[in-house]
Amino acid sequence: MQMDKPIEPLADRMRPKRIEDIVGQDHLLSPDSVLSRALRSGRIFSVIFWGPPGSGKTTLAKLVARYTQNPFESFSAVTSGLKELRQVISGAKRNYNLTKKPTILFVDEIHRFNK
Repeated sequence: MQMDKPIEPLADRMRPKRIEDIVGQDHLLSPDSVLSRALRSGRIFSVIFWGPPGSGKTTLAKLVARYTQNPFESFSAVTSGLKELRQVISGAKRNYNLTKKPTILFVDEIHRFNK
């Protein structure tokens, strides 16, 4: 048996593909919520998603990027440091200067950054 591509993990296959597919986050995604209004207006702001592992923080951030058609950069404070963060921010600035599209920067485990 030949495998042409790796098997996608079940969690990735089951992950919502559209914001409308997310269940159980009405406080964030109801039609009158702050985030829904921001998405409709095209004015995205800084936001902190807080919750236990598996609650959909990363998925929601990726879907916001897809919905707004903005570049998305994911960064882990556990495995990366300030040098890498500066590189990501520098790339986002270059991209903005070229495209005028802001980059959505998702910093996972931000509380793990050293001072």
